[in-house]
This record gives sequence, structure tokens and C-alpha cells, in this order.
Amino acid sequence: MKSIKLLLMAFVTILSLSVIAQTKEPVKKAETTNKYSCPMHAEITSDKAGKCSKCGMDLKASSTKKDQSTMKMYSCPMHADVTSDKPGKCTKCGMDLKASKG
Repeated sequence: MKSIKLLLMAFVTILSLSVIAQTKEPVKKAETTNKYSCPMHAEITSDKAGKCSKCGMDLKASSTKKDQSTMKMYSCPMHADVTSDKPGKCTKCGMDLKASKG
């Protein structure tokens, strides 16, 4: 009887710890910030809509959700000019595209 109680307590303890380990705090969503920039002068940016200080054009909104510098690119090991943003095959030789920084 004593061993059954110990096994039951061990089971309840393990079950409790696994439930606690699996509960996660809600992940905060990254705030999508809109930056506004001039179509003619990329160096002119603002947090608000408005006019370009150089040419007077309306600033266009561009979402900074995904940075292009962190985007994975794939290229052919034999033909550097063949690139893609998804894995696949080279259009010239049929080799698998390899991940590259880009």
C-alpha cells in the first residue's frame, strides 16, 4: 500500500511539473511600425506622413515588418546569377540551390 501511494505521488508530481513547463506566457506581437520615406530621396524618412523636405513629394508608407537584409536567398553553386528567395533547382543546370547570405 505504501509503495502505491509513493508511485501515485511521484506520478502527480511529474504530471504537475510537465503541465507547468508547457504553459507559456502569451508572446507579445511585434508592433508593426510604419516608416514614411520619399520615393525620390530614400534618406528622407519620417514616423509620420508628410512632404519631402527636398522635393515636396508626399512621403510613402513602408512597413518595417520584415527586414530584407535578414531574408534568406538561394543561389546556384555553378551559376551565381541564378538566385531565388525559395529553395529549388537551378534553371540552367538543374542543381539544388544553396542558401546564401543576401
